[in-house]
Amino acid sequence: MGPTTGATRSHLAPTTGNGKGDGGPRWRMESLNRMAIELVDEAIDFADELTVDVHPLEGDAAALDFGVAVPGGLEAGLLLVEITTAGLATVSARVEDVAGVPLTHVDLATDHPALSLLCAGKAGWELAVEDFQGLGSGPARALVAEEDVFGRLGYRDDFDMAVLAVETDALPGENVAATVAERAGVPESAVFIAAYRSASLTGSVMGAARAAELATFRLSELGYDPAEVRSVSARAPVPPVPLEEETAMARATDAVAYGGAVHLTLEEDFDRIDEIVSTAGDEYGEPFVDVFESVDWDYAELPVDLFGPAQVTVDVIAGDTYVLGETHEDVLAESFGLH
Repeated sequence: MGPTTGATRSHLAPTTGNGKGDGGPRWRMESLNRMAIELVDEAIDFADELTVDVHPLEGDAAALDFGVAVPGGLEAGLLLVEITTAGLATVSARVEDVAGVPLTHVDLATDHPALSLLCAGKAGWELAVEDFQGLGSGPARALVAEEDVFGRLGYRDDFDMAVLAVETDALPGENVAATVAERAGVPESAVFIAAYRSASLTGSVMGAARAAELATFRLSELGYDPAEVRSVSARAPVPPVPLEEETAMARATDAVAYGGAVHLTLEEDFDRIDEIVSTAGDEYGEPFVDVFESVDWDYAELPVDLFGPAQVTVDVIAGDTYVLGETHEDVLAESFGLH
């Protein structure tokens, strides 16, 4: 396989306007979906090496199995992270110790966090089509652009193809592709859906890669302009793959909340920076499988500030540096079953 990063960098164009209402366009960049399609083509070309199955659907859409009927993989997961971030993030893996045990970690870095992490990568599209349910991430969300973050950023994608990754326990069929096509405003034949289970190696990689996204999203939710986040880099451990989907989701949350380390560079200072890290509530300090069970897996019952990275360093350009939070390897060891 050839390299999976950098293929779309030539599509970047300089921004104009300062993003603060001066009348100039805030974003000048080729379509996020157009950039992601190049990486989808790579996944199809190297499907055998990646252990990805490609399923043509009625209506000429395509479902790519990254970890539903197939077990998924580390390389498949890394490529899917790149697809969901539209090629605007550099993604890699390395081995580091957690509680004295070597574990794979995912590194992600981007100089375009608002677009790559919030407009593309964020898991924000809840799909419920007949008996199919899943949580969608990826640049197809920017074609719909109904989530609050798109209004904050003043961004909407315009392209005739849609790329969506869906965390689900079943492969999407033609009815799902038709729904995505209708919402995204594209022909059904132009829909590409990558599916994976939480309890797959791909799912574990995707979960670990969300540390940067969660830090950026927390800032945005706290009131900071995400367009003024200049760069983000992050690292988090890849959780061991369990049998149950719920356990997998809990471990992925632990990986970020207790093992995620993030560095952000901001254009302006902000008086709520200390709220980015996951330290809120009496629940903090317990493995998330116990936290989720305590509310019968109703996430809405939990404080939103539980869902952030464990440790964050924030550099304000020409300003202060903030060091917040700490990782908790003891909780990770309990969650991951490290002995």
